[in-house]
This record gives sequence, C-alpha cells and structure tokens, in this order.
Amino acid sequence: MAYREEDFLQLSGLQHFLFCRRQWALIHLEDQWAENSRTADGRLLHQNAHDPDRRERRGGVLSVGDLRVHSARLGLSGACDVVEFYPDEAGVPLARTEGKWRPYPVEYKRGSAKSGPSDLVQLCAQALCLEEMLCTDVPEGALYYSETRRRLKVAFTPELRALVEQTAREMHQLYQRGTTPKVKPTKACNACSLKELCLPRLLRGQTVASYLRREMEAEA
Repeated sequence: MAYREEDFLQLSGLQHFLFCRRQWALIHLEDQWAENSRTADGRLLHQNAHDPDRRERRGGVLSVGDLRVHSARLGLSGACDVVEFYPDEAGVPLARTEGKWRPYPVEYKRGSAKSGPSDLVQLCAQALCLEEMLCTDVPEGALYYSETRRRLKVAFTPELRALVEQTAREMHQLYQRGTTPKVKPTKACNACSLKELCLPRLLRGQTVASYLRREMEAEA
C-alpha cells in the first residue's frame, strides 16, 4: 500500500503519538499547541540543528542539515536534523559529489536518553524514509542529547522497524477517524505543555462536552 502525498502525516508526530495519543490528536487533529520550558528548549535546539544551508565535509564525512524526507509506504514526511554521509562502496551516489555514500541520520534531542521508544522510533522512521528515497540500506543512526552532550548509537533492528510501521498505521487510522482519544491521566501529564488544554484531572472519566455542559449549568 502506498499513501498519496496529500495524506502524508508529520514524521515528528510519531514521538507525540507514542508519548500520548491524546496529545498527538490535540496537536495534529485539533491544531492545538502550548509551550513550556521543555518545548522551548527543544525548539531552540532543533532550530540550531536544522540549517538548510549546512553542507560541510570534515574528515571525509559529508554532513547535510535539514534534509527533507518522505515515505509513500509509511505515509510520512518530515525533515532530518542532520544526515551524515560516509564513504562506502556499497552506498549511493550523491549529486555534485564523487564516490558512493552511506547515509547516517542524527537527531538532536533536549535532556537525556528516555526510557521509552519514542526517540528511537522517530529516528528509525527517518532511516526508512532515506532507504525508500535513496534505494539503499541504512542500518544505524544516532541520537544526540543536549544534557549529556553525547551520541547514542541506534541500530535499526527488525523489531524497531516493525514498531515504526505499526505506529504509522495506527496514526493513520486515528487520523482517518478524526476523533481525539479520551484522557488517561499519568505522571507524564505534569510535564506536558498541553496540560492546561487537555485538563487531565478535570476530564477524568468524562468528555470535554459533558464537562463544559456541567460548568454552564452550574453558572445558570
């Protein structure tokens, strides 16, 4: 199955979806957004990394910033913070560059490595897009965390690739239904920038409509 370009979803939404499906729906279905210190730090970090004019060569490695990628198979599109290209006879040719090259995506993240798979899935999705676009294998990439200032090497295993595909399918299914999931409060809600829009505690066990109706009746 191949998705039409107009049906592509944002690749960056994979991270939101795995963190909280309601958060993803508020952002990508209802066009809601609010910022806190965490999201502000992350935005600045990505702005510095996403340099469309970045194309530099150091020590035989070609580094390209803000590389746009997509996958018709997954129905995703977005941009890689940085893609490094390493000389490799089994790689692919690049425009205006001699030789063959193997792509290596690098995603920049605030804080330190997370316990969940959201960052890994987002990076692996970039790799799957690169594989589809360039017709080559992308076996690994890296996550760079601002707090530790170190890279975490990520191998794109069959299990991680399968999780990317499953998550992308579920995102499309929810997008087609066009419904925002009900709230399921967790400890992670306290760190969410959309907490005041989501109202996790107030909406526990009730819909937004029923909450608003009750508030209006109380004021009458």
